[in-house]
Amino acid sequence: MTKIYKESKAIDDLSFEICKGELFVILGSSGSGKTTTLRLINRLIDPDEGAVYLNGNDTKTMDPVKLRRKIGYVIQQIGLFPHMTVKENIGLIPHLEKWKEEDISNKIDELLTLVALPPQLFRSRYPNQLSGGQQQRVGLARALVMDPPLLLMDEPFGALDPLLRMQLQNEFLSIKRKLDKTIVFVTHDIEESFILADRIGVMHGGKMLQIGTPSELLFEPANEIVSKIIGAENKFKAIKFLQAKDVMILIDKNCLIESDISCKEAIDKMISGKIDSCIIKKSNSDIAHISLIDLLNEKDKERSVMDLGNKLSVFAPSDTLSSIILLLKPSKESMAAIMDHDKVLGIVRLNSVLMNLI
Repeated sequence: MTKIYKESKAIDDLSFEICKGELFVILGSSGSGKTTTLRLINRLIDPDEGAVYLNGNDTKTMDPVKLRRKIGYVIQQIGLFPHMTVKENIGLIPHLEKWKEEDISNKIDELLTLVALPPQLFRSRYPNQLSGGQQQRVGLARALVMDPPLLLMDEPFGALDPLLRMQLQNEFLSIKRKLDKTIVFVTHDIEESFILADRIGVMHGGKMLQIGTPSELLFEPANEIVSKIIGAENKFKAIKFLQAKDVMILIDKNCLIESDISCKEAIDKMISGKIDSCIIKKSNSDIAHISLIDLLNEKDKERSVMDLGNKLSVFAPSDTLSSIILLLKPSKESMAAIMDHDKVLGIVRLNSVLMNLI
């Protein structure tokens, strides 16, 4: 897409794809084209060149009002109607769509509960009776009321104080895990983007300079501008907001061995697969790491691998690198397993991660 204002390109030949279900952050300084990109997505404005495709369909062929009702939109200013109660603000579009009153009421209560505002306390309040954080929660509930598959968020926490902002970021991550939504989130805050994003698109001067995971941008910036925006020269700051999923080494299924096989069987599997080490999953809370050398040095080759291996601490993909370091420090462990429910996703080798941060 290209968007021109007074002969100046606010958006300059922008082209990228957002995957279903991901939280995609657009990061950039003021004037980089972030908000204009959001406005192009939901057709508040149209591009001068190019097009936006939603599930393969050109949005120019869609009715703009119907399109926007399928897209949630949360902005920094929130935009609640001051003369309407919380219930009336959230229920406005369902009323226009002629939902049954009972269905509207049930949906409002469900969403208020989701955003941690007890319905019996908040549904009858007016915006001026709410704190800034409470107003932002109501704005999010209103954006979700039509159950849109796509949610656009334009610096929604930007006007809040740092402590409240951090609290809402954590709450939002919890809400995101409960909802099957594709989210496009605009921010100029690097730490916020690293905390929230599955992938980050770095914008500057109306162009998308690089798209990648937080660790890809931090360790492999495409150019000096990206490096400066991300703050790649001070990587150690990233310890507190890089997550396990950003720095883990993915585990191939061939690197997982069953706990009930013998050392000999494990050796054969590792040699045929050209693997130097493996993960043994004994249970969801008992994960071990073993090397081919250790197995070859084991005298009793018929012994079960269940009895062998170095036990690994287990963390979730969303656990921060700082929390992993803090918990592993007393035991002097340098490796951890990353699991999502009962599935082993990968391992984190702290020494190599820390070396990359130097």
